[in-house]
Amino acid sequence: MAKIDKIQVTSGVYLVVVPEADISVLCGCPADSVKHLMKRGLIITKEKDNFTFETGPNVVLLSDVLLQNGTFANLAEFPVLQMLYKQGMIIPNHPNNTGIKPMLIGLDEQVEAQMKYIYRGNYGLVSEEEITKAGIDQDRAHEMMRLKLKFAFGKIHGPEELLDTRIIENEAVEIRNSVFVRRLRLNVFEFEYKDEKVKVDLNLAPHETYGSAYPLNFHRIKREYFAVIHSGEGDGWNVNHPCMSSILMFQGKIYLIDAGPNVLYSLGALGIGVNEIEGIFHTHAHDDHFAGFTTLMRADHRIKYYATKLVRKSVSRKLAALMSIDEKNLFDYFEVHDLDFDKWNDIDGLEIRPVFSPHPVETSIFFFRTLWEDGFQYYAHLADIVALSVLEGMITDDNTENGITREFYDRIKKEYQRRVHLKKIDVGGGMIHGDADDFKNDSSVKIILSHTTDELSNEQKEIGSGAPFGMVDILIPTTHNYAQSIAFQFLQAYFPSAPTYQLKILSNNQLLEFNPESILLRGGDIHEDVYLIITGNIELIQTDLGVHNILSAGALIGEISGLEQVPSIGTYRATNFVQALRLPGNLYFNFVKRNNLYSDIKRLQDNREFLQKTWLFGEVVSYPTQYRLAQAMNFHQYPSGWVFPKEVLPGISLIKNGKLERYIDDEVFETLTAGHFFGEESVMFKRASLFQVRVTEPTEIYQIPSAMLLDIPVVRWKLFEIYQRRMEIDIKSGEDSIPLRP
Repeated sequence: MAKIDKIQVTSGVYLVVVPEADISVLCGCPADSVKHLMKRGLIITKEKDNFTFETGPNVVLLSDVLLQNGTFANLAEFPVLQMLYKQGMIIPNHPNNTGIKPMLIGLDEQVEAQMKYIYRGNYGLVSEEEITKAGIDQDRAHEMMRLKLKFAFGKIHGPEELLDTRIIENEAVEIRNSVFVRRLRLNVFEFEYKDEKVKVDLNLAPHETYGSAYPLNFHRIKREYFAVIHSGEGDGWNVNHPCMSSILMFQGKIYLIDAGPNVLYSLGALGIGVNEIEGIFHTHAHDDHFAGFTTLMRADHRIKYYATKLVRKSVSRKLAALMSIDEKNLFDYFEVHDLDFDKWNDIDGLEIRPVFSPHPVETSIFFFRTLWEDGFQYYAHLADIVALSVLEGMITDDNTENGITREFYDRIKKEYQRRVHLKKIDVGGGMIHGDADDFKNDSSVKIILSHTTDELSNEQKEIGSGAPFGMVDILIPTTHNYAQSIAFQFLQAYFPSAPTYQLKILSNNQLLEFNPESILLRGGDIHEDVYLIITGNIELIQTDLGVHNILSAGALIGEISGLEQVPSIGTYRATNFVQALRLPGNLYFNFVKRNNLYSDIKRLQDNREFLQKTWLFGEVVSYPTQYRLAQAMNFHQYPSGWVFPKEVLPGISLIKNGKLERYIDDEVFETLTAGHFFGEESVMFKRASLFQVRVTEPTEIYQIPSAMLLDIPVVRWKLFEIYQRRMEIDIKSGEDSIPLRP
């Protein structure tokens, strides 16, 4: 009988179990890894000594790299919480509280980052000074800190009090009880117990993603004037539903309320591409509302970030700890708008009133409204509130004790029970979540119960409604075709020199809808028409070149094939419900010719086609952005043997063809070919590389200036991912390359 069991949980995640040694290692911990374990039956509920608890891993092996294919590979907050509370490792008198702590193992920098991130995930801001620096006056900061310490049972504990750690380099390290682990190479590990060994590879393949624990059907969503799409009603433990979130539609624009795990998967099921997102309203920094943050960094424009300064500071502390970078660099990916507490903040007619909500970390609930014929229409989003019975138990008259005042309690109760047209509430229960009973007498027109692990009870069903994924509550219907308006706005952005009347001719064409998985254009075929993608996502596939890129709203596909009657460079296929404006080939050709655009399109054709094939620029980047990049590209040729100076470069060097090596002294670490690039350190941090680069066969390179790249969040994010991956190359491993995906 095997002494070590190895089970693949999902893509890039494994469970290694050594029963004799009481060791169970979760290898890799992306978002929702606990849900995947539960789905596979690797976490089950047991009963012992009158305690009901869950089984599960007691060690987490971290990925060597924080990011894989654009998403976080290390999010240990919920696995650790499951060990501490669901398994009972921290609960007094619990049979699983044996003095053994949960353990994080991995590279020194990844373990340190996770410890800091878990610390901030537990507590948010940790002192009155940090709270006042977020714009809160001294008296209110003292009030908030008293509440925080009450939730924390009187003390802010450092992560080292809760967790053990082991640092893994290249030599074998004992975890516990004669179970050893060592690194073989980047993200590849070997476990050993007695005479058995098991190897685990945490690397994702190119274009592979961490899977979702739950299936979602495709939905066709009409853009409304003021409406709420219900995009998640579960919590961090619910294996069948996305975490609590909503999508707000206002005047046809799309706004997220929070970004939980697998938000990109949820958006895809709803037919919404990341480029369609106007902004996000953020309630707080717990992973079930925060883990999808990287999705918003994968747009080709800065998505607007709306939160109170207090919440933004809490989020930035956690994100900075997780990514091991300075806070001031975090919001370069967003257009930040701080909201004032307890005031109506006007955003182009949509008004938002954030209210402080009692929670272990800094949290806001949101009230939204907009004016209509009979007055304002209201939506309230009450994520991560607390049961009033729990809150009332915190009341104390002693200002020096941890807790709250009666006045604070009354204020929160009044806000929770404020009448609105539509209200979504957290009814997760326990010490830090809401209770449906508090809303029995709420006079709101409609109440949605959310943030639950289990199905609603009959008692809860009498208080509020459920909301299946993709359900839409329309507060103000539209009489306008927003798709046609969006198409015209895209055309204006693409062709700013063209007269309005000619753009109206183009936008007056047929709007088509494509079902998920249907082909719009087939590679190698000559197509008459050009398509402008209005909503949804398209995948560009070129199997022979290994290209698979996702294109979002705003993509113009089939342009060269339609203009020049040449075969399409690849197959374009809908990944969800897609709306596209059909531009007949002859009409589009005449438009281009009349506006003297053909020479520019022709001149930049090769550059744009090359960019579209690359991993760095092929995904999401829209036509106008590609056009600007193509204009800015500078072409260079280098002979074999050329060595690039070791200095800060003016931008990215993108290889068109040829071969180069990145090396230190005489040791080669990477071989770079067509589609690869170097110079990310110069772009991101204005510093020279530790490596040198030499040409090993005649090479052609496009150089793209740093200023162009820093304005494109998805490109900036990919540069950061590659920078982190390259910095984790194990010098002693002997690797001569790492997968960078051309």
